[in-house]
Amino acid sequence: MKPETNLEKLLATMEPELHPGEFAFATVSSADFEEMQAGIWGWFREPEGITLIGERSALAATGLETTFPCRMITLKVHSALEAVGFLAIITAKLAAAGISTNAISAYYHDHLFVPVGRADDAMQVLQRMMAVSNKR
Repeated sequence: MKPETNLEKLLATMEPELHPGEFAFATVSSADFEEMQAGIWGWFREPEGITLIGERSALAATGLETTFPCRMITLKVHSALEAVGFLAIITAKLAAAGISTNAISAYYHDHLFVPVGRADDAMQVLQRMMAVSNKR
């Protein structure tokens, strides 16, 4: 499947999917990271430590202090990594609705982490965006 770069097509076919359960963010040392992999959906290495994104319950089970309890929404369209403006438009719409968003782009899809209590609102914003784009 070829990744999509056309902004209108990306918006019209993003198919947001809200994942069950709650996610959170935490940080660990490089040595501790090597010992724990279960429940981790993503990570990013920074000079201060490794940021983990994972299932909140799995992170809590390790005793890690977590932050930003959130839900994960995957935009199921295969967006190209070089697509220009896709996440900018989406995060701007979510921001206008007062919804904070941590966006992560992976090889096939973009993933949005939104506060637990705003996940349904975020889904409504995304579905409205998709419906408007489909009418064009």
